[in-house]
Formats: sequence, C-alpha cells, structure tokens
Amino acid sequence: MSKTTTLATGRISGAELVTVQLVEPADAPAVIMIRWPGQPSVTSPLRLPAVANAVMAVLAEAIAKLASIRESER
Repeated sequence: MSKTTTLATGRISGAELVTVQLVEPADAPAVIMIRWPGQPSVTSPLRLPAVANAVMAVLAEAIAKLASIRESER
C-alpha cells in the first residue's frame, strides 16, 4: 500500500490547480508526482510572469515541505 502526502497545491491561472505529492509505495522508491491541469492553461503574454511566479510558488512550497518531512525523519 502506498502513502501519499500532498506537499503543495495552488492556482496557477484562473481555475487551474497544480498539486505536488510525495508518493511512497511500500515496495518501490518514493517519487514526486506533479499533477498539472488536464487542459492547457491559457493566459495573455502580459500575465505570463504572474503565472510563472504562481507555478514557482507552488514548487517552492513543495520543496520546503519535503525538506521538513525529511528533516523530521532523521
């Protein structure tokens, strides 16, 4: 049985959510799963920096939470 921990979730553009999860199967090495929207995200060229910042914020949050989990396992 696998253990799944959500590391971060956030909106990147409109209603599109990105979710980053740590998946730890009982019989295989752990993996990070990044769930992107099912459809392409569309934004104006002027909003691209904001969308990129939103994606990076979700990933940064996931990195911080993963580091915290790893630190608590020591």
